[in-house]
Parts: sequence; C-alpha cells; structure tokens
Amino acid sequence: MNPGEAEQRLLSLELFGMRFGLDRMRRLMTALGHPERAFESIHVVGTNGKSSTTRMIAGILSRHGLRVGSYLSPHLIGFNERIRIDDQDITPQQMADAIERALRAAEQVNRAGGGDDPVTQFELLTAAAYSELQARGVNVAVIEAGLGGRYDATNVIPSKVQVLTSVGLEHTRWLGPTITAIAREKLDVVQPGATLVLGAGMHPDALAVAREVAAQRGARIVQAPADPQTAVAALGIFQRRNFALARAAAEAFLGRLDGAAVEAAAAAVRVPGRLEVIGRDPLTVLDGAHNPDGIAALAESLPEIIATARRADGRVVGVVSILDDKDASRMLRSLAPLCDALVLTSSHNPRVLPPPTLSALLDQLAPEIDTVSEIVPLPHAALRRGRELAGTDGVVVATGSLYLISELLQDEADAGTRRASML
Repeated sequence: MNPGEAEQRLLSLELFGMRFGLDRMRRLMTALGHPERAFESIHVVGTNGKSSTTRMIAGILSRHGLRVGSYLSPHLIGFNERIRIDDQDITPQQMADAIERALRAAEQVNRAGGGDDPVTQFELLTAAAYSELQARGVNVAVIEAGLGGRYDATNVIPSKVQVLTSVGLEHTRWLGPTITAIAREKLDVVQPGATLVLGAGMHPDALAVAREVAAQRGARIVQAPADPQTAVAALGIFQRRNFALARAAAEAFLGRLDGAAVEAAAAAVRVPGRLEVIGRDPLTVLDGAHNPDGIAALAESLPEIIATARRADGRVVGVVSILDDKDASRMLRSLAPLCDALVLTSSHNPRVLPPPTLSALLDQLAPEIDTVSEIVPLPHAALRRGRELAGTDGVVVATGSLYLISELLQDEADAGTRRASML
C-alpha cells in the first residue's frame, strides 16, 4: 500500500463513529498482539497545549538516552506527522505500512462484530501508531489524547504518568457542559497508583476533580510551576508554561533530570503551527489557536513577540478563520483589539464560519471594538492581503483554526517544492 492509497482508506472511515467506547479499540489491540504493552507510556490530556507538551516531554526524555516515540493529533500536512521517533516524523511510506497492518486487524474486528459497528478512523490511526511504536522498539511513548479521555481511543495504554494541561469549555456536546464534567472525562485516564501532573493555572473546578480522582485511585499529584527554569526556544509565554509542565512530567517519569539535557531539549523543540514564523518582511506568524483559551494565550504572547521582533511601530494584521462550533465572539473580542486590521477568511473544513458571519460578529462588538476588517475568502490570498496591509515593518498573525494553518502550511510547502524544481 502506498501513502496515497493509505490516506484514501483512512478518509473513507468515520472519524469517531456513532458509539463512544473502547471495545473496538481493545479488540484491535488483541488482533495486533497488544502493542500498547510493549513500551512504557505517558498520557497527555487537556483542552489546550497537548501537542506542544507532548513534543516537549519527548524531547526531554530522548535527551536522557531513551528511545522515545510520540503520537500526536491532528496533523497539519500529512498523517505521518502524527507518529514521531525521537525528533523525527516517520516517513509517509512507514505510515502507510503501519496503516496497512492496522487495516488487517480492523478487518478481523469488523467481521467479528458483524460489520454494524466498524472501526473508526481515529481508532485505526491510534492502532497504527501503537503498532509502529512497538515495531520501532521505543522505550517510552508520549501519547496525546484526541477527544476527552474516558472513551478516547488512546485510553488503552497502561500509562505510568498522566498529564493534564488545562481544562476549558470545548466539545461540550460530547464531554459535558461544565468544567467539572469535562475534567472528569479527561481524568478518567488516571491509572491506579500512577502520577498525575497538572499544568499551572488549573481551573479550580478541574483541580478539585483532579484531587478527587487521584484520591480514589491512589495516584500522586504533581503541580507543575509556571516557570520552566530555562530558556525556551519556542515562542510564546504559553510555551514556557508548557515546557515547565513537560519538565515536571519527565521528572515524574524518570525520577531525576539532567539539567544539561533539559536545556538542550528547551533549545531544540519546535512546534509546527504554534507561533511558527514563516516570513520576516513582514514578520508572518501562524498560530493554531482555535478556541477562546487558545486565542487568549496568543493575545498574551503577541505583544512580547512584536517587541522582540522590534516591530513596535509596524501595523499588526490578523488573518482569521474560525469553525462554527467555537465561541467566535469571545475569540474576536480577545484578538481584535491587538490588531490594526483583520482579514477574514475561510478554510476547506465544512464547519467553517463564512467570513461574512465573522464580519457580522465584529460589527456586533462595535463600538467597544472598532478594528477595521475585510473579507478575502481564499486563505492564501487572505495571507497575501494581510502582508500587504502590514507592510514590510509590520506583523501578520494567521490564527483561529488549525484547518487554516494546515492550508497555509501546505501552500508554503507547495511553493517550496516549486522553487526547488526550478533550481
């Protein structure tokens, strides 16, 4: 099976299916010979910061001499980005091979179930990841949960350490309407006698649930500080908090850390699509903040980024696309005051809010917020317009949806390929 065929097979599957639960996933693990038991694991759950924290934990552990795998979601350009060995994504062909193994197991599971409750796309991806991590002989895997925790396909690992990054009101249709309910879903991943590491600034309701669950399961709680105690190359105040959390999680797993190894990880770890700089004149940054808490974290970090880049007198332009299940008004309320102008755009996701709807939401925020805006439906054209508005001394920030970031990164990758072919 080649990478294109593997992707088509994946895309033909339902993402989450009609029934939440772990029965299909457990049967998949049995059909594959229980790869999830072949390595130790750290499980990362939360509303925001999961991917960054997962990468950072893996970076710290690999610099302590361990062979480290990680499983992330979603990807930005290719499915192979979801599985990493140490600091490298696996290749598209390696991903295709892993998917093919998982598909054979899924066929067994589907036949045994009568075909009325088939394996889902995310279950297949997770099974492929666990199979590949076993095949590559990792010592430990850092696993990012997809949705929630209790019924998330990742929740079949006997993890030694669990990490809760944050809890916000998101996916309330599936996880519950309150912080307490959502925290319960996410914290169901806590294993008996394990260590639960909590991010700094945890919501009080989530903290109360964490203490309750830890007491019930005999788990130890470690509260991470906000200060990472070392310089972090990844941009953003929130990335420093994420690294502090990753450091605490790695220490909970290893027992003791080597300071030089931690510093090396902090200097090396990059997170694609999170305050990722893709241009300099104007400074052009992509950030996958896709909910109110994520936008608030971006807003907190943006003045520092502007000052560090010495663009204090330049125009700041936001290029924005938001999905219809997000609180777009809150997101715009946080972002718009920091921008001289907004370019409202779309993405390929069918759930995207039409740019005119975003414009109407901005109008409703007036006169409190009077940031000028214009509509450019195509993402690459919107980014180009944002750069024009910012000028060479300005700053452009594209944000609001990971689907927007994915499209813009794909545009950059395609342009790079075209330039290389002309040389």
